[in-house]
Amino acid sequence: MRGAGALGGDGVGMSVEVHNESGVDLDEAALATQARFMLDLLRVHPQAELSVLLIDEAAMTALHVQWMDEPGPTDVLAFPMDELRPAEADEEPAEGLLGDVVICPQVAAGQAVSAGHALGQELGLLLTHGILHLLGFDHAEPDDHRAMFDLQQRLLDAWGAQRGSSP
Repeated sequence: MRGAGALGGDGVGMSVEVHNESGVDLDEAALATQARFMLDLLRVHPQAELSVLLIDEAAMTALHVQWMDEPGPTDVLAFPMDELRPAEADEEPAEGLLGDVVICPQVAAGQAVSAGHALGQELGLLLTHGILHLLGFDHAEPDDHRAMFDLQQRLLDAWGAQRGSSP
C-alpha cells in the first residue's frame, strides 16, 4: 500500500458519471462535483473515468453477498478497473478506468441519523471512502486503517473548505 503524498491538484475535471437507481431523490450533480474535486486532489489523471452507482437495499444485498460473501446490504462497495494509484508530486498520473463506486442511500440514511448529520454528508463520506478503495487504499491492518482514514478526513476537510462549510 503506497501513500498518496500531499494533496495536490490542478483543477482539471474528471469524467464522472452518476447513475441513481436507488429510488431516493438525491443531488447527483453534487456527488459528481465532489468526486471530481477528490480525484483532482489525489492527482488522478484528468481523463480517468469513474462511475458512481446509487442502488437500493435489495440490489446492494445481492452485490454484498456475491462479492464479499457477507449477508445483508452494506453502505459502499468499490470495484477497481485498471488499478490506478494517486500520482506522487514528481510523476505523471496514469491514464485508465478508475472503476465503480456503488452506494446504497438507504443504508447511508441510517448511518447519517446515527452520526447526527445530513444524508448528503454521509453520501459524500461514502463516496470519498469508495474512491480511496478504488485507488488501492484499504483498512484491514491498523497502519493502513489509520493512513486511509486520515487521508479520507483531509479530503473531506478540503471539500468542506472549498464549499465554505464543514464537511
